Amino acid sequence: MLAGDLGRGIGVIGAGYVGLTLSVFLASKGVRTICVEKDEVKAGKIMRGVSPIHEQGLPELLQRVVRDGMLEARTEVGDMLERVDTVFITVGTPTGSDGAPDLTQVKEASRQVGEAMSTSRTATPLIVVKSTVPPGTTWHVVRPIIEEASGRACGDGFHLCVNPEFLREGSALQDTMNPDRIIIGAKHSEAAERLKKFYEALYHPSKIPTLVTTPANAELIKLATNAYLALKISFINLISQICEATEDGDVGVVAEGLGLDPRIGPLFLRAGLGFGGSCLPKDLRALRWFAASRGLDTSLFDAIIGINRAQRLRVVEKAESKLGGLAGKRVAVLGLAFKPGTDDVREAASLEIIRELLARGAEVRAHDPAALDNARQVIGESVIYCHRVEDCLNGADLAIIVTEWPEYAALDPSTLKSLMRNPLIIDGRRILNTRRLIEAGIRIHTVGLHNPSA
Repeated sequence: MLAGDLGRGIGVIGAGYVGLTLSVFLASKGVRTICVEKDEVKAGKIMRGVSPIHEQGLPELLQRVVRDGMLEARTEVGDMLERVDTVFITVGTPTGSDGAPDLTQVKEASRQVGEAMSTSRTATPLIVVKSTVPPGTTWHVVRPIIEEASGRACGDGFHLCVNPEFLREGSALQDTMNPDRIIIGAKHSEAAERLKKFYEALYHPSKIPTLVTTPANAELIKLATNAYLALKISFINLISQICEATEDGDVGVVAEGLGLDPRIGPLFLRAGLGFGGSCLPKDLRALRWFAASRGLDTSLFDAIIGINRAQRLRVVEKAESKLGGLAGKRVAVLGLAFKPGTDDVREAASLEIIRELLARGAEVRAHDPAALDNARQVIGESVIYCHRVEDCLNGADLAIIVTEWPEYAALDPSTLKSLMRNPLIIDGRRILNTRRLIEAGIRIHTVGLHNPSA
């Protein structure tokens, strides 16, 4: 029913968290969607209805849209522009060695779109940059590449917008289905209006708050949003350190009081082991790099990054202190993904903690409901990977809760006491009932909680 309102079809280049989620959602709304993924293995899985990423609700919906013939996956752009009116670029922009985003994939996708456009009969396709890029990229990098490869001028032969995403891994599908805002950056009003109408039809009858601005502002909004969220997380983690050093201090109560202030709000004030994943660290470094390249002060960004790393090292130092050294001690690491609901270990706290534990001589066992395979690819075989949490805890001198998976919050004190050689817990995510464990005779250190007897 919606397909006629949304054009002939949609093309999506890139099948990561953003691209695959967008592709599946569009297909589920009755829009014929072509997803281009250069990784043949990944593209093959998608065509079989098998999700290559762990994301709530995605596998079931992917199976349905593939079965219904609404989603096609391929490895080349090819003749895609003969069948679609709009193309979203959703490829990755990993951090380079100097902190600058690597735009290699964005440039390649732009070139492929331009080449396909050079032989296409589509009059004025709409190209939408959804990848996270530094300010100026869409207009000064993407546009000239497409113009040169296609022989067409932007605003005449094709339209160009930047449309940043604001998805949370683990709930990316729900965020795509129910966005809280839409940001559109364009130099030409025709391009912005076309994308705006597309979204109005897609989300009808819901009216999503929409801001239309310049491409540079839209690109900056994305980076600034994640940098600010990282700021809030590092701020509350610094407060958590103060709470640990304060008699009766409890960062949970302090955060609750802060969140009652409408100027601050409660979101992203949960103390723990810092931020990770594919967005906040990368985007913070990108904004820091961009500011430094303009000769601006980056000390605030430096402090956010420094506090985030220090929060993870403090856990290892606390473990070393409690055990009187880590050499030869068995440590159970509960949680490898950077957050629950995903198998993504990029910039995960677990990686830094495990490497530091190993460097100090500990034997590390690790468990995660979803991220064991991904973690193994990064860490290698220096860790014992356990498919059952009980195997991970068995004979442990210490357990560190790194990811707030529900099964860890439900751990029974009697189970911990019976399995662990030394029932000592560091709750890095504040998910356990501290009082209950203490009453059961288990020593526990909770991040952000003053507990000198742990």
